[in-house]
Amino acid sequence: MSDTLRFPATERLPMNTLDVACKEWAVVCQALAEGRQSVLLRKGGIAEAGGQFRPQHEAFLLYPTYFHEQRAGIIPEWHERLAAVEAERPPAGIIRLTHWVRVLRVEYVQNLAAALALRPQHIWTDEVVRQRFHYREPGLFVLHVETYPLPQAVERLERPEYAGCKSWVHLDQPVPLAAAPLEPSS
Repeated sequence: MSDTLRFPATERLPMNTLDVACKEWAVVCQALAEGRQSVLLRKGGIAEAGGQFRPQHEAFLLYPTYFHEQRAGIIPEWHERLAAVEAERPPAGIIRLTHWVRVLRVEYVQNLAAALALRPQHIWTDEVVRQRFHYREPGLFVLHVETYPLPQAVERLERPEYAGCKSWVHLDQPVPLAAAPLEPSS
């Protein structure tokens, strides 16, 4: 069973900037950028309000993280890419933003088999999907997304308020999208 949320057409207007980012493993951000991944599976971090993820943004920047990233959590075909992503990691205290996503639809999946059936759309292992699904209570949010490159990479200082186990980060300055291509990454 899943409940599907769709963003109303009025929220599909062109955007010139974004100032909100979603934290995700850097290798998953790369899979999204390369078109290998088209969903995000979210549950909520310990610093989330009520410990629960809220799908509150129709578009957002990808904020690559390295803290929880683990080789055992991704499919073997992506182990070499993980090493390459780690090698390109920015210096400590710097965030490098290269892509943003537009959410096409959001589902709350309450059936583990349905969550596991999403395997072709992401690079996580089945074990990671199971762990996320069963964390606190069964179920998870599935965000179906299109990924777009920024006109150029943007580097920002990592601020103390960005730290912690939370999904959403509100940046101190918006990131321009105006010159971004209209076609998603492939």
